[in-house]
Amino acid sequence: MLVFAIAIVYRIIVVQFVEGDKWREKAKQLTTMYVDIEAARGNIFDVNGNLLATSLPYFEVGMDVNAPSILKDTFNKYATPLAEELANLFKDKDAKEYRKMLQKARNKNDRYIVLHRNVSYRDLQVLKKFPILRKGKRGGLVYVQTNKRERPFKMLASRTIGYTQDKLKVGIEGAYDTTLRGVSGKRLMQKIAADVWRPINDENEIEPKDGNDIYTTIDINIQDVAENALYKALVKNNASHGCAVLMEVKTGEIKAIANLTKTDSGMYSERYNYAMGYASEPGSTFKLASLLVAIDDGYIDLNDEFQVGNGTCQYYDRTMKDSHEPEAPKLSAQRIFEVSSNVGTSQIISKYYSKDPQKFVDKLKTFNLDKPLGLGIQGEGVPRIKNTKSDDWYGTTLPWMSIGYETSITPLQTLTLYNAIANNGSMVKPRFIREIQRNGKTIRKFEPEIINAEIVKPSTVVLAKKMLEGVVEKGSGKGINITAFKVAGKTGTAQIAIGGKSYGTSGNHAYQASFVGYFPADNPLYTCIVIIYNPSAGNYYGGLVAAPVFKEIAEKVYSNSLDFQQEINGRQQMLTKNPELIKTKKEDAEYVLNAFNIKYKNADSEAVWVAKGSDSTSIKLSSSNIEGTLKKGMVPNLYGMSAKDALFLLENNGINVKLQGIGSVKKQSIEAGSRFFKGSLITLILG
Repeated sequence: MLVFAIAIVYRIIVVQFVEGDKWREKAKQLTTMYVDIEAARGNIFDVNGNLLATSLPYFEVGMDVNAPSILKDTFNKYATPLAEELANLFKDKDAKEYRKMLQKARNKNDRYIVLHRNVSYRDLQVLKKFPILRKGKRGGLVYVQTNKRERPFKMLASRTIGYTQDKLKVGIEGAYDTTLRGVSGKRLMQKIAADVWRPINDENEIEPKDGNDIYTTIDINIQDVAENALYKALVKNNASHGCAVLMEVKTGEIKAIANLTKTDSGMYSERYNYAMGYASEPGSTFKLASLLVAIDDGYIDLNDEFQVGNGTCQYYDRTMKDSHEPEAPKLSAQRIFEVSSNVGTSQIISKYYSKDPQKFVDKLKTFNLDKPLGLGIQGEGVPRIKNTKSDDWYGTTLPWMSIGYETSITPLQTLTLYNAIANNGSMVKPRFIREIQRNGKTIRKFEPEIINAEIVKPSTVVLAKKMLEGVVEKGSGKGINITAFKVAGKTGTAQIAIGGKSYGTSGNHAYQASFVGYFPADNPLYTCIVIIYNPSAGNYYGGLVAAPVFKEIAEKVYSNSLDFQQEINGRQQMLTKNPELIKTKKEDAEYVLNAFNIKYKNADSEAVWVAKGSDSTSIKLSSSNIEGTLKKGMVPNLYGMSAKDALFLLENNGINVKLQGIGSVKKQSIEAGSRFFKGSLITLILG
């Protein structure tokens, strides 16, 4: 027994003195740990500096009810007032419940209780003034900051702005997550209960480094216009979803990108980025690509005529039809494009490429239609242009491909092709980011990126522009009817097979209405595409369903953009005659005349007050010896002087002034040259 007791004592001595540091360190590791402190995520701005996404600080606020500095008398005196303040601020419990929670923790000797989570910075500042807590750490106040992402404009461009959630990275937030995220800091926390940790120190051990800010190309004002115009069209046509994109021609900057989906509740919201991610059969808007191939290869001219018959033709066992009976059995290539004839377009392509369809396919691929644009944002749709060696290439593939079927591209790819024509053949990549900043300084600037400097010959571009203008002037897009400026574009109406069945099967297809074009046609600044999917209110043609959205966006952008407004009178002289000039200080007269670039001849260098001289070819500033006249004790000629200047001069010389009317001096009650005395009263009539 004695030996056993000695062994225990010996072990205690070893643990306490020999291995003490080791076990104390072990205990410390079990009760303390460093946790990451999230850095403030960088902001995302629109092109004008409006906040699209920002991180707001929120706090988990707790209290060490049994902090040594909280004496029993202090707690008993202020616990109830504190509970009342907490209840009034957070409104999740009444004062009695808060008082009970505080007392229970006090009785159990708990060192930490959570008062509230997701407390705003503003509410935290209010809470810091509450009884007991106003002493800060000595009053048991403990709080840990977290950051919550907010979008001030809510739904506007929300899918493009995006978000990050675990491994899911969507939109700009996802693509530039590392740039926006910053570098986390470290904070030492102490375990005070089973799963309860609290910071040991008031300050972080390693402060986080906030993320960089991103300035996008999006203009939130144009975005609002696009989203509202698209929303109204979706509601009017009872459509399932739709998208609209506006792009700057020269730079490829996306100014607006709207994507709306009808939800189960019947409302529309941004759920999916159709413009970027949804590759589908484009329909008639693809006819531009087809005719670009034939024109650039030198096979056709716009005046060449082709048989369209009664608007139907047969390819093997399939019948192709036009949406309307043609106006004549033969139409020119220009007219075929204007009225969007399926038969005419397919006849052109079949005539020149049926013996070598791969030549047609290869030319299409030079338009970059067979590969993603490389936008840098996850979720870009994968396009498909069939090859003749593809398993699903049939004898009917070439004619159907020519009118926008049996191929799939995204709306942004279609827009990029049309933008290349607006940009005189130079294809630029669409982009969403203008620059990245840190602490207000630019650390990276994004420049326009050319995909293909010349997709077709300059002569082909000229003819393509003529075709696109013809569609709006006298073809399927003439319903746009914009008089303030010219528009060029193309309508599209695609019949989309659903359920994996053929197009002609009743009840197994939907429609896709589209319009894509640019404006002003004579000096293109913007390209725009609108697609409405599955309209089901009676109309499904692109000219009737999608074109009105294009029109509303174009007209509002035109009316609100200085880029469209011509300089008034150019650089010509705007003044038809020399302006009137009141008697005034020389320096004031010279400032105004210089600001308006009005020629004048100067007065004497010693002149302080001047008036307009009699020279008819230019302004002549003549010395007006007003102050000299006053010094001689005589009233000066005040005609044409402003009321302010007249008051200044007269009252400084002891003359009382009475004003009648507004404007400059027209009459004075004491004639010029008359003697005056201190205290004399003069009435000035203004007009």
